[in-house]
Amino acid sequence: MISTAIRVARVGSAAELAAAILMVAGFPAIMLAALVPSVPAFAAATAVTYLADHYLHRKGSYLINRLSKVRAGLSIRFLIRQLLLILLLARLDLSDSLVFYGATACFIAFYGLQAPHGALATLIRNRRRMPVATRNVDLASRIRIPDAPPKVLLSRAAEKMLHLDLAAVVGILVAAELDSAVPGFIGIGVTLVLGSLYVLALMRYVRGAKVPPKAEKVLAAVDAWLHEYKPETVLYFSGSKDSVYQVNMWLEAMEQLDSRPLIILRERVILQNLAPTTVPVICVPGGVHLMNMDLSTVRVTLYAANVGKNIHMLRVPTMKHVFIGHGDSDKLASVNPFSKVYDEVWTAGRAGRDRYAIADVGVRDDDIVEVGRPQLAPIQLWKGVSEGPGGAPDGPCPTVLYAPTWEGWDGNPGNTSIVLAGENIVKKLVKADPPVRVLYKPHPFTGTVSALAGAAHRRIVALVEKAATERAADPRFTTDAAVQAPATADLARIEARIAALTGSGGDKGDEAEATRDGVTDVKKYEEIARLRAEWNDAYWRSFPDWEHRVIAGAQPRLYDCFNVSDAMVSDISSVVSDFIASGKPYAVTDSGELGAEEFKRQNTAVRAAVILTNSAAELGTLLDAVRDSSADPLAEDRSELKHYLLGPDEPTSIEQFNTAVANLAIKAETRNVGQESHTAAGAVDTGAVDTGAVDAGAAEAVTEAAQAEVEQAEQAGQAEQVGQAELMNAMPAPGSSPTPTGESDGVTAG
Repeated sequence: MISTAIRVARVGSAAELAAAILMVAGFPAIMLAALVPSVPAFAAATAVTYLADHYLHRKGSYLINRLSKVRAGLSIRFLIRQLLLILLLARLDLSDSLVFYGATACFIAFYGLQAPHGALATLIRNRRRMPVATRNVDLASRIRIPDAPPKVLLSRAAEKMLHLDLAAVVGILVAAELDSAVPGFIGIGVTLVLGSLYVLALMRYVRGAKVPPKAEKVLAAVDAWLHEYKPETVLYFSGSKDSVYQVNMWLEAMEQLDSRPLIILRERVILQNLAPTTVPVICVPGGVHLMNMDLSTVRVTLYAANVGKNIHMLRVPTMKHVFIGHGDSDKLASVNPFSKVYDEVWTAGRAGRDRYAIADVGVRDDDIVEVGRPQLAPIQLWKGVSEGPGGAPDGPCPTVLYAPTWEGWDGNPGNTSIVLAGENIVKKLVKADPPVRVLYKPHPFTGTVSALAGAAHRRIVALVEKAATERAADPRFTTDAAVQAPATADLARIEARIAALTGSGGDKGDEAEATRDGVTDVKKYEEIARLRAEWNDAYWRSFPDWEHRVIAGAQPRLYDCFNVSDAMVSDISSVVSDFIASGKPYAVTDSGELGAEEFKRQNTAVRAAVILTNSAAELGTLLDAVRDSSADPLAEDRSELKHYLLGPDEPTSIEQFNTAVANLAIKAETRNVGQESHTAAGAVDTGAVDTGAVDAGAAEAVTEAAQAEVEQAEQAGQAEQVGQAELMNAMPAPGSSPTPTGESDGVTAG
């Protein structure tokens, strides 16, 4: 019943639900107390509404947002309390008293103060919102960006201003109870003085040296920095807050580029949630500002998502445009027809190339380049994989990771196993004999679209937590306090150090100040990276290796879960393709009930997997392979499939990635030089060149020089293409290589 009420009220917990009920019920109680009249009852009901309202604001409750949509917003709620206080005074026969007139005048004046207060707060926020926000870009040496106002002034400013009426309300209630006007006028004076001081404090930040530079100066400073830095390769991204992981996964690869990198974002919320990086970052919300930006030195732009705002960058002909995506899977998103607008599409391995050929969405095979997955470098091979197929779990209790994907937008039951199969999978894993440890790490979007998926997720969490409690009481499982106690202490120490290192960066008052001071300290960045690795090690040591766990949030990362697991159960998603890099056994759920053969035919990544039905009856096959490498018939298939999906191990993926960037940069430069040559030649032929500025001989020299640059670039491009051709020859030709299961590959099967 409570969980249903929480869901209907759109609150996050039982405490929030209680606060919401108290606040909504409190206002009728205040009115009733005013009509009775009863000062103590009025004071009690008023206190309840103040506290409940404040609590819901602190929690960021959805209910607060909904109330503002139905004419019951924050200001209205405070105004209603004030009007009911006037009603109370009238019902107490105090309508002819000084305190009645004082209260009326106070609330009118206080309401008048809210207008300049709100206007000033909004003006300050707007002026300090930069047309272009940056990280790792030195703008401070070019323009003056003043300090932000103290956080206490602008953080939840409207709520703070309105709560200043508390002094007047308390004073008036005391005056009504004691029949003395003195407490009332003291409270009224405190409220009006504090309100006036608040307004005066904000006025300092709307004039003089406290005001940030205008948009024109900021944009000019960014262009000056771009002219000096000369970026060559751009990672471009646009999306919602929940999609920030799609750009975060490419940050490390951008840091390892041989060319000068730059990250361009289009939404402020993405910048606010971007993971730490040493790469320069520019957030340009305005399309016009982006199109006017000096990106003349950029030769390659990489796109991690297919979104409408990509058009603002795709329109630039002087650079080559590449779709790199944010995962490599058999989902339809991996063969989006929009991909044909790019100059090239980069895939992890041969499977991506075949996927586009089968889909026939207009992407030419010549425009597909296999570059591996640079993000997979942290994934460790299964013990024994380097010596040959098979492996063995490190501990006596193998670990199985259940990492279902989210439900998607279209309601297709085959998108995720969590609704139809999730509970069956977890029940069989926690009851397995011999026992295994279960790690449950759901997709961060789980439940955002489907209520059924959200409910299934909560039931799975309850299953895992219950099983963990039961196992802790089982005498077969012992806890080594000598290991876990120091690990727990290490976690606290590391977290404190990380908080100390990141605290100054996270306390920036606003966007302008963060832009000014947002240059990463490389030494601090490297120390934080080292500490995060230590944190990960300490985390897994801080509890027994047999303890079931729900892994929520960003830490530990999915790849860290891969490394401590001996097998995985998942769905059709890039998670499966990434896990294949480990060489470990895995299972994929056929939630759409296509049947094992059809499921394998449609989804390349499952051809070396144990296929599960929604009953999860086949899990025993996976667990047998984990416990005994001789009972693992799919080991060799996984090795072949890994090569097919993710490409060769040598050269490394980051080397392939850098080579692809360099090759495409040469193509872009060749095209640009050619255009300059054609323009110069056309000017000479038509007589468009101003003879007063450039004579015919100079024009001819320009043409010859341009042609020479074209030939030089073409020769360099041919040399790079030879190297790429040798790499491609080492891979199976499209449509010719058999799959690990012995079936025809995707092209032939399609």
